Amino acid sequence: MITISTNKSKLDIPFIQHFLKDIYWAAGRTMEEVQTTIDHSFCFGIYLDEQQIGFARVITDYVVFAYVMDVFIAEEYRGKGYSSLLIDRMLKEPELQQVKIWRLATADAHFLYEKFGFKALASPERMMEKVIK
Repeated sequence: MITISTNKSKLDIPFIQHFLKDIYWAAGRTMEEVQTTIDHSFCFGIYLDEQQIGFARVITDYVVFAYVMDVFIAEEYRGKGYSSLLIDRMLKEPELQQVKIWRLATADAHFLYEKFGFKALASPERMMEKVIK
């Protein structure tokens, strides 16, 4: 049975860190860094028969803005619609219903997010960033 929970105490931090440490957007993220990101985010764990198979987190002020990060499903569970379940649950989270602007960045999953109404920025020239390496 698939369940999705926002209970941070259920999250398998080593599982999350093991996945993130090798993925392009989070390469090298340490266990301590993963824990800090979880501590400061609204998190979603997806579980198959109580075993965590995926994760996502949202950084938000709960009214104006939410940024979706670190969405993944473990490789052996992909292609079964679990990422769609996770995104759908995230967008329907009662505590996030006032959020007016949702954003995310992806290099390869546009098709997934487009199903939920995400699209390219209308005015990308207005966006700026500062990256510290």
